[in-house]
Amino acid sequence: MRSTGLHLPRGTTANARYALDIGPETAGWTYSGLRVVELAPGGSHTFATGDSEWIVLPLQGGCTVQTEQDEFQLLGRDSVFADVTDFAYAPRDARVQIASGAGGRFALAGAKCERRLPARYGPAPEVPVEERGSGTCARRVRNFAAADTFPCGRLIAVEVVTPGGNWSSYPPHKHDEHRPGEESELEEIYYFEIDGPGGLGYQRVSPSREGGADVLAEVRSGDAVLVPDGWHGPSIAQPGHDMYYLNVMAGPGDDREWLIRFHPDHTTGGYR
Repeated sequence: MRSTGLHLPRGTTANARYALDIGPETAGWTYSGLRVVELAPGGSHTFATGDSEWIVLPLQGGCTVQTEQDEFQLLGRDSVFADVTDFAYAPRDARVQIASGAGGRFALAGAKCERRLPARYGPAPEVPVEERGSGTCARRVRNFAAADTFPCGRLIAVEVVTPGGNWSSYPPHKHDEHRPGEESELEEIYYFEIDGPGGLGYQRVSPSREGGADVLAEVRSGDAVLVPDGWHGPSIAQPGHDMYYLNVMAGPGDDREWLIRFHPDHTTGGYR
């Protein structure tokens, strides 16, 4: 079973530039990447997008995102539990500067891609918000860069907020095979934040094939879990502590689509 290296506790991928830095080389796959940059008041960060497209997503605070031709003012938010946020899309083969007068934390969700699309601004009011599931499987999904909501080359990214005590990513599901019309092959990163001091959650990934991913991780704010394959879910929030996760996905398919199959042994409850 592959379990080593799939749960990345806070700080284990940090470096001089990023509080979290997961690239295809780190993850051992081809497309998906995630970084978190922390800026002090008046701070800035410049990076080259290279062969990847990136979405700048405020986790806490606002910022200015500038490329060679475009500049976007992001209002941001107080925290990931506050509300949806606006965001900016930066294409491959570009140079980007993020600057923040008040400081903050900003996720860079990325994917290697071939097409160079224009830089764009994503307004918060245009982010589709979905109330998914019911009862103890109820959660809120913010589809800011879902496959059918915001054009990208390969990148798919959404946010999920799970109330304390609830399950999400349930029933367990997978997307590790190319089955036209049924399932798309996607690498996935889960990035977690837990509301309140001392809060925690649990993330399960179970094998869908011999030798596949097998993880049961206690997750805290700043942790990430890699899902190269396997049935993922449930994601379980500690009672009294809401759980947030950012999902970053990309894969080799000619069509950018999110098609999943549910675990045949889990057919009840709200879905993912």
